[in-house]
Amino acid sequence: MTDSLINAGPRRIGEFEVGPLAYGCWRFTTDSVDDARGLIETALDLGMNLVDNADVYGFDWGGSGFGANEELLGRVISSAPELRDRMVLSTKGGIIPPLPYDSSAAYLEAACDASLRRLQTDAIDLYQIHRPDLLAHPAEVAATLAALREKGKIREVGISNHTPAQHEALAAHLPFPLATTQPEYSPATLAPLRDGTFDLCMREGVVPLAWSPLGGGRLISGEGVRPDLITLLDQLAEREGVDRAAICIAFVLAHPAAPVAILGTQTPARLEAGVAALGVHLDRSDVYAIIQASEGVALP
Repeated sequence: MTDSLINAGPRRIGEFEVGPLAYGCWRFTTDSVDDARGLIETALDLGMNLVDNADVYGFDWGGSGFGANEELLGRVISSAPELRDRMVLSTKGGIIPPLPYDSSAAYLEAACDASLRRLQTDAIDLYQIHRPDLLAHPAEVAATLAALREKGKIREVGISNHTPAQHEALAAHLPFPLATTQPEYSPATLAPLRDGTFDLCMREGVVPLAWSPLGGGRLISGEGVRPDLITLLDQLAEREGVDRAAICIAFVLAHPAAPVAILGTQTPARLEAGVAALGVHLDRSDVYAIIQASEGVALP
């Protein structure tokens, strides 16, 4: 049997070590602090010590409004302060509906301060620009991020949904390296393979945080996904003795850029099932087969 490509080891995000799986708070919209705490505790117990949030989370997906998911996580941290010491706390700013984007110095500093208040913490371990503000000069954004770091409000800096060119433009003005970039990546969304995102990560030592590794649920429902891809994923799942979701997550972990897969389920049992991905064996033939089934064409 050829060697598996799955990288189940830790990743280094600046000063922090994180697991290969992270917990994402986009759908973290329960009304129960006890239930929310249970989800966070389960994630941490399973090694998902990176907890990914954003100030805009809660604006949709059944949330109660802008900032709601940060507020809920803050209540969890307040109710169980020991959990804060176990997590690498990440959040994002720069989206302000219906504007939609603002990365001006005044706005980003105010957004960061608001996130700190909602999260009930004195520092954010990883602060990411959620989406690029096309009207903000990267030098201004970089200066703001550097000032926030100098003040101790944030520790590491990353980006989300940026093109490689936008990544490089911001990085050129920062006095420290970017730690992360957060693209969408799954067997149904292969853009980071093709657009230079992963290549840039490997060149610069930046950790990709892959959001929606299940294609926003499409890879489970099968809606809008090539039937041949679903068939292949199920064949691999049967071979490996896991479910389809575990194969999708394993696919993300197989890239040499060593992505972190962000899991956003609201069911503790699904978090536990996701860990099975770490034991999956996928070799080059398996991963290339998934790519070809996803794109519907043979590789040249």
